[in-house]
Amino acid sequence: MQTSADLKNLLARIDRRGYPAYKDTRGAYQFPGYVLSIDHVQGDPFAAPSKLSIHVSGKTAGFPRALYETRCRRLALQDELTRQFGRRAAQFSFQAKGSGQSGLISVSRCGPEVLERTACRLDPERGDVLLRLEVGFPANGRTINARELEKILFDFLPRCVQETLCCSGLDGRRLRAVAQLADDQQYIRQKLPELGLCAFVADGSILPRESGVSSRPMKGAVPFRAPRELAVTLDLPNRGKITGMGIPRGITLIVGGGYHGKSTLLKALELGVYDHVAGDGREYVITDRTAVKIRAEDGRSIRRTDISMFINGLPNGKDTVSFETEDASGSTSQAANVAESLEAGTSLLLIDEDTSATNFMIRDELMQRVISRDMEPITPFLERVRELYDRWGVSTVLVAGSSGAYFHAADRVIQMDRYEPRDVTALAKREAAAFPLHAEGLEPAAAPSFDRRPRASRKFGDGGRIKLKSLGRDGVSIDRETIDLRHVEQLVDGEQTAALGECMVYAQRSLLDGKRDLRQVVDELEAVLDRRGLEGLCQERSGVPFLARPRRQEIFACFNRYRGLEL
Repeated sequence: MQTSADLKNLLARIDRRGYPAYKDTRGAYQFPGYVLSIDHVQGDPFAAPSKLSIHVSGKTAGFPRALYETRCRRLALQDELTRQFGRRAAQFSFQAKGSGQSGLISVSRCGPEVLERTACRLDPERGDVLLRLEVGFPANGRTINARELEKILFDFLPRCVQETLCCSGLDGRRLRAVAQLADDQQYIRQKLPELGLCAFVADGSILPRESGVSSRPMKGAVPFRAPRELAVTLDLPNRGKITGMGIPRGITLIVGGGYHGKSTLLKALELGVYDHVAGDGREYVITDRTAVKIRAEDGRSIRRTDISMFINGLPNGKDTVSFETEDASGSTSQAANVAESLEAGTSLLLIDEDTSATNFMIRDELMQRVISRDMEPITPFLERVRELYDRWGVSTVLVAGSSGAYFHAADRVIQMDRYEPRDVTALAKREAAAFPLHAEGLEPAAAPSFDRRPRASRKFGDGGRIKLKSLGRDGVSIDRETIDLRHVEQLVDGEQTAALGECMVYAQRSLLDGKRDLRQVVDELEAVLDRRGLEGLCQERSGVPFLARPRRQEIFACFNRYRGLEL
C-alpha cells in the first residue's frame, strides 16, 4: 500500500497533463487514521464522477459495540453516518473549481427511510467503517488541475472523516438515540403478530407530507390520534409506554369524504414497511414487512401468472392458469399483482380504490342482474377478500370512498374525519344490513400455481459486458430492455431500482437454470445479499455503485415486469 505522500507526489507529476493521466491515481493510500482507495477514475471531467472509498479501522473509528451489536442498530448507525458525512461533504462540494463536475463531493442522498446501502458498511465483528463516495476530479477544460484535487483529498476529506466517521467527532447522545429508536421500531414489529395486528400507528404521528413531491412532514398538520376502540398501548424498551392505533389482521376498510386523509393513512402504512428517521413524523408507523400495495397497472407485461382465482373463461379461450400478455388491462394487471404478491409471500394487501380497476373490485347487483355470472369472466376481489384471509391468512386494508359493498366483508371500518380516525364498524354493519349482497354460492378458488421456472437468456451466457442503467425510481434498463417500475409504489429510492437491475443480471448469470422456480431464485438472491451484502451482486465491477437493498416483494415485482425474462 502506498502512502498519502506518494499520492501527493503523483499529483504533482501529473498536474497540467491530459485528463487520462488521472488514471495513474488508482490504488489505496494510507492517510493518518484511514485508508483512501481510488477505485475508479472518470474518463473526463464531464463524465460520471470518480468512485472513492474510505476505510477507517474499528480502533480508530471507536464506536462502542453497543451501537451496532444487532442488525437493526447496525443499519441505523450506517444510515446515520451516511447522512452525517453527506451533510459535511456538501459544505465542501464544488469549492474546488474546474470544468464539468470538477469539485463534486457526494454520497448517497438518503430519504426518511432507513435502508441498507453500499454507501456505508460497518463490520459487525471489528467495527471497521467503509464509506463510499463520488468525487469530480478537477480539470481546466480537459487538463488536470491537481492542486484543486489536492485540496479535496488532503484538506476537505480528512476533515469529513474526522468529524463524521469517528465517534469522537460525533454527538454521543444522538448516536445513542439513533440506536434506541431502531430498538423500539424492531420491538413494535416483533409485537405485531403476537397482538394479532398487521400495523400500528402511534398517537402524535404526523402523516401528511409537505407536498406531493416532498417527503418532509407538513407543518401544522393534525397529529394522529387513535380511536378508543382500536387503541393499543405498548411498553417500548427505550421510549417506554406509547399508545396508538392497532390495525387488526383481517379485512379493514378506511372510508371518509374526499381530502379527509384516507389515502394519506394508506400511504403511511405502505411506507411503514421501512423504519423512518427521527423527525419524519412516521417513526412509529410500523407495518407488516411483507405488505404489498396493489393497484391496476394498464399496459404491464404478465408472464405465465396464474390469475384464475379472479379471471376465468375468457371469450378467446386464453389460459388464465398460465396467463401471458404484453399489454394487460386494468383488471388482469390487478389480478396478476395479487397473485404475484401471494407468490412473494405477502401477509397484507394495501389497496386504494382510486388506483384500482372498478370491474376487478366490485360488480353491483343491478349489473349482475343484467349481465349474468356465466357471462362475466371476472370474479371481483370483493368475493375473494374473505377467502384470502380465512384460507391463506392474507389481510387486506382497503381505502374506499364511493362504494359501500365492502362494508359486508369488513371486520373493521375506520372513518377518516378531518385526518382523525373514528371506528364506525357498528354503524357501517347496521346500514349495510339494509343493502344485502346478491350471493350465488361462489366456489372456492383453486390454490394458485407458482411453478414458474425462469431460464437464462443466451446473451448473458457469453460473459460479455451487460449495459445496466438505472432510471431513478421509474425503472431500470438492461441492454436497452426497460423494466418499468413506476407503479411499484413501495420503491422509495433510485438506489433500490439500481440494485434490482444488479439482481436481474446476477440471476441471469448465476441462478436461472430452468430448474429453480421463481421463489427459489429469489431465496438464493436474498441469501447472497445476507451473506455478502449488496456488493456481492457486482463483484467484477471496478468501483461498487451506490445501491440500496430492496425488499423480497420488490425483487419479485421486478422479475414479473422483466419482458426479457424467459419462462
